[in-house]
Amino acid sequence: MSNVGFSFSDLIAGYVTAFDSSKGDSGTFDLKTSDGRKFEVALTSMTYAELVRNLDEPFFDCTSQINSMLVPNCYLFVYGIFYPEAGEHKFEAKHIVFLGRRENEYLFESSDWWVKQIRSLGDFYLKAQFEDGEIDYRKYRTGIGLVGSKEDSTRQETDTISRLVYGFATAYMMTGDDRYLEAAEKGTEYLRQHMRFLDEGEGICYWYHGVDVKPGGSEQKIFSSEFGDDYDAIPAYEQIYALAGPTQTYRITGDPRIIKDIDLTINLFNKYFLDKTEKGGFFSHIDPITLSPHSQTLGHNRAKKNWNSVGDHAPAYLINLWLATGKEEYANFLEYTFDTIEKRFPDYDHSPFVQERFYEDWTHDTTWGWQQNRAVVGHNLKIAWNLMRMNHLKPKENYVTLAEKIAEIMPAVGSDQQRGGWYDVVERTLKPGQEVHRFVWHNRKAWWQQEQAILAYLILNGSLDKPEYQRQAREAAAFYNAWFLDYVAGGIYFNVLSNGIPYLLGTERGKGSHSMSGYHSFELAYLACVYTNLLITKQPMDLYFKPKPGGFKDNILRVAPDILPPGSVRIGDVWINGQRYADFDAANLTVKLPVTQDDLKVRVRLLPTQVSFDATLLEVSNGIAKISLTGLLDANGVVHFQEAIAKATAQPITRLVLLLQDLECITTAGLRSLIFAKQKLGSDVDLYMVGAPENVKQFLMMSAFCDSVTVLDEYETVQLASV
Repeated sequence: MSNVGFSFSDLIAGYVTAFDSSKGDSGTFDLKTSDGRKFEVALTSMTYAELVRNLDEPFFDCTSQINSMLVPNCYLFVYGIFYPEAGEHKFEAKHIVFLGRRENEYLFESSDWWVKQIRSLGDFYLKAQFEDGEIDYRKYRTGIGLVGSKEDSTRQETDTISRLVYGFATAYMMTGDDRYLEAAEKGTEYLRQHMRFLDEGEGICYWYHGVDVKPGGSEQKIFSSEFGDDYDAIPAYEQIYALAGPTQTYRITGDPRIIKDIDLTINLFNKYFLDKTEKGGFFSHIDPITLSPHSQTLGHNRAKKNWNSVGDHAPAYLINLWLATGKEEYANFLEYTFDTIEKRFPDYDHSPFVQERFYEDWTHDTTWGWQQNRAVVGHNLKIAWNLMRMNHLKPKENYVTLAEKIAEIMPAVGSDQQRGGWYDVVERTLKPGQEVHRFVWHNRKAWWQQEQAILAYLILNGSLDKPEYQRQAREAAAFYNAWFLDYVAGGIYFNVLSNGIPYLLGTERGKGSHSMSGYHSFELAYLACVYTNLLITKQPMDLYFKPKPGGFKDNILRVAPDILPPGSVRIGDVWINGQRYADFDAANLTVKLPVTQDDLKVRVRLLPTQVSFDATLLEVSNGIAKISLTGLLDANGVVHFQEAIAKATAQPITRLVLLLQDLECITTAGLRSLIFAKQKLGSDVDLYMVGAPENVKQFLMMSAFCDSVTVLDEYETVQLASV
């Protein structure tokens, strides 16, 4: 079809490049989309405009200010109508959504935006599940309608309770509102009492798919999954997400009963889901009777591996478990999953998307169920996001390389570069003659896939400080906050059409289902706040904890908000029960709790580490150059470091000595600058790293960079010994 000869309405997202108030009836402005296409937008007497708003905020009409707000580089959404005229389509604006009042202002980057949003979400689910009354999980139902009403079902699914518990626990961490913690603790206890199968003889714990609550109060246990392609099996992802809520609650309280359940469930993973052969990885399903992944009863799930069985451990519970405990065994578990992802999932010789389904030997399964040879856009972004988190714990260039590769590839194949937002499921490969990856079912946009995009590009921006990542993060967050927030009923829409209009049919109409509960929207609010405030806009953030007496080992409360670049955050202040408290380790993000049997409510203020960087060339003598590094070597300090290197190598040298005694910390961007500098120096120049503080030395050691350099505590001692 070469000519679309009819009018149609649509959305455009883009940056204002020019405004002409004298053109047409009410003026026109030029808009450039994310991928560089240009549109002329005509204003009319009926065009209206609003400012993006948060949940529970009133409509803000800025129609009268349209002309003054249409400034160059302003990113906005405009919904309007295309009219066919003179062989082209003229676009007239009907509705404009501004993201801020001024150029380069994005209201969702304010320090309290996401705190307010998570409070609203917490209140919505408290009311929907418990009618604002007593928090009693016997009332809980998996299905929640558009306005928060419970659907006519007796089903309580373990995963969805756990995900809601995660949401309440996270809301408490951000607000300190005791109602949310009560809901999290009661939900965790309900899971333990009603959904847990404890096999002490085997030393394992696993979780029922759910229960049906009968009118008289009795329960019918649902052991194996009754959902779609997982029917009559125990899928790994259900066991994984059963831990999401309890683990987040454990971060707050240190309840020893919770950590026991978690460890016993990890035993289940290691005993029955883990492939102990040289092939490695985790099986996606096991038989409910034999607990074997090879049982013939599993049908198309027999001896299979997938994204969820490997990749979901980290974001669902394992990163939060490491944050709460600091245990090396959990760090090693994380490293194993990420090494597996980095090794097995890329498939760039065949597709711009990762592979997600596998046979036992890691050959690709392109015939499984609904997935076939199809890509879930959000899973690619989820990998990028979590690789960056893991890289902050155990730095590996492979992690960053894959994360950046995904970040570079995905906008063109997974995002909507005219309207904004990210798509759902697409075909992994193109057929002959095709230029665009086909949508599998529809071109709608799911709330959780927007979360993955926002968090991926936020952490990439916060870690690597590249303008492209900031742009992508802002555009993704703009679409989510402009179109997914239900201002009337509360909560978040499941899906919107490509143009941002909510899709309110079938299972996608509600706010609770097998696929949706209080997880992704709460997780987004929490981590978007962490990454924005602490890494990007450099603003403080408060977190709340309520440790049980003697709950945490050695009375050490770990308060790191996420796995962030080493040295990027410190504790500014601590209050216990409202009183300022001084026994904390600011750099290591730990609080030494007082020994008491009383309840403690701990509030911690986290601050971005504001440390300047300096690289000083001390001398160049006899072919040896010495440079002193001071402060924080991050992306902002790379230019200064490179300038010092240029001065040091203005004449031939045989040895470069970096004196690191005063280098307080180094980020992955700084580390890469060292690696790049070593490469450019060549094999004829020896690089010495001298006097690095322990935290910097450990970071260097974990990167494998030290294999090609000489690391010393003192330089002059070595010089004398060699004379």
